[in-house]
Amino acid sequence: MKLVLLRHGESQWNLENRFTGWTDVDLTNNGIDEANFAANQLLKSNIEVHSIYTSILKRANHTADIVAEILKFNKNKIQYDWRLNERHYGALQGLNKSETASKYGENQVKIWRRSFDTPPPFLDYHDKRHPRFVKKFSFINKDSLPSGESLKMVISRLLPFWEEYFNFITAKQKSHLIVAHSNSLRAIVKILDKLSNDEIMTVNIPTGIPLVYEFDKNNNVLTKKYLIDNDELQRKQDLVIKQGKAQ
Repeated sequence: MKLVLLRHGESQWNLENRFTGWTDVDLTNNGIDEANFAANQLLKSNIEVHSIYTSILKRANHTADIVAEILKFNKNKIQYDWRLNERHYGALQGLNKSETASKYGENQVKIWRRSFDTPPPFLDYHDKRHPRFVKKFSFINKDSLPSGESLKMVISRLLPFWEEYFNFITAKQKSHLIVAHSNSLRAIVKILDKLSNDEIMTVNIPTGIPLVYEFDKNNNVLTKKYLIDNDELQRKQDLVIKQGKAQ
């Protein structure tokens, strides 16, 4: 069995270096190219995907559609789950990361972005940016809608999905794809790799590069690898850190 984790291609707010979270922005032209690259890497590796799951956010959906089309996977069979959404950045959402660092100090912003269990400042419940005012999220129980999240909170939100999903793919075996976001994927990586709270903070997932886990017959991880050469992977990961796109 193989599980492929794919972070969506570059979004418009990735490009603008803004905290995106649950804001529903689309891919840039470069992001579209990254999605095409990811699909073609899967083709070259002869990975035949039998299921595709994604979040309900546009940038992940667009990436999943591009990959599905290239892989000739029926788009009507793509499954959507809000628990795969990106971490909600609370009151930071929409702000430029550099300007935020200037306002609050780099150390404080680093804590908000990179600590495991310290969330950013929460959105006021009456703030129009709050997800309860967004029609797309109206089907989600209001008590489950975040006003801001740490990575720890993302993992708690993700777990009900993950437990059901992992039972599903282990019963089916074969190869499966999740198209999601930096932090929802880091949550999955933490679970699969059994990482400590400190270890997961050093993990950066670049946009548009498939990360493939292979499992043995007892559903233990055998191998994991990005479908890209090591030099290019290092370049992409360095870019993620430099441009503040890690989260």
